[in-house]
Amino acid sequence: MIRVGIIGASGYAGAELARIICNHPEIELTVATSRQYEGKPLSAVFPNLRGKVDIICENPAPEDLAAKADLFFAAVPHKTAMDLVPLLLDGGKKVIDLSADFRLRDVTTYEDWYQPHSSSHLLAEAVYGLPELYRTSIKESRLIANPGCFPTSIILGLAPLLKAGVIVPESIIADSKSGASGAGRSAQTGSLFCEVHDGFRPYKVGRAHRHTPEIEQELSVLAGKDINITFTPHLLPISRGILSTVYATLASKVTSETIQKLYDDQYQNEPFIRLLPEDTFPATQYVRGSNFCDIGFKIDQTTNRIIVMSAIDNVVKGAAGQAVQNMNLMCGFPEETGLLTAPMFP
Repeated sequence: MIRVGIIGASGYAGAELARIICNHPEIELTVATSRQYEGKPLSAVFPNLRGKVDIICENPAPEDLAAKADLFFAAVPHKTAMDLVPLLLDGGKKVIDLSADFRLRDVTTYEDWYQPHSSSHLLAEAVYGLPELYRTSIKESRLIANPGCFPTSIILGLAPLLKAGVIVPESIIADSKSGASGAGRSAQTGSLFCEVHDGFRPYKVGRAHRHTPEIEQELSVLAGKDINITFTPHLLPISRGILSTVYATLASKVTSETIQKLYDDQYQNEPFIRLLPEDTFPATQYVRGSNFCDIGFKIDQTTNRIIVMSAIDNVVKGAAGQAVQNMNLMCGFPEETGLLTAPMFP
């Protein structure tokens, strides 16, 4: 039995980690940290966990954390993570960081988009935790940078096309919509019920969203050259889910059958990628509460463009579920362990 800890258990990702972990047969949750709820049962913070997760929230000193588990999920904001992770690694522990602190390989890029990096010596070691692309490296790593939610949906949707060179990388436009849980659990005006309900709006427009360099980093690796994209996120009046619609110009005339084969070859053995039949398109309600990514596409013959659509649950495949998928790989468990729950509907 592997002992695991959740650092930052009172956020949405932390709660989802606890929900998944309580049904995992190979691991035991031995510590859940929260400054705000220290001394309270996690099930009092999240009543959906009643009878399933009885752990009491703690606020231990960073130097005391390592002794409490074998593997840690760092579900804390950027900057906080970069200060904690080295202490855990020095204590011989494995870490899956759900913040952005170790996702960008270039420290200058990170500091341009975030703030000075206090643990930049670990950037070269951290493995980007997208199992469908980096499975072998994840298995051998002690530090995983769990991907962002928008990047997960966009990268998985485009990977087969970029690897095959069938689209013009410079033409990529990603139009993504997210539920309000993507903004986190902290109170802020923009995610209040009255601000979100019955509305639909873009935000962080014009290379303003911090997921942009992460998306471009991974798409550039797939394309074999540096590329920039146009990425616009939108806020949906729903609690969870991401739908990304990505447009790209085809490098030449290709058939739907050719494109379908690229996706089949790339993802046919992937447990959490569901390729949809022709003229069937993804929807957030069909992945809700699951670790699945549903992908569909359509070719616009008139404009010679392809439209790729992908849907994930931003809290599961976009955060906690993917983190557990990475943990399974790191610990030698079957990759699907604890993650095969069917999506919730309605």
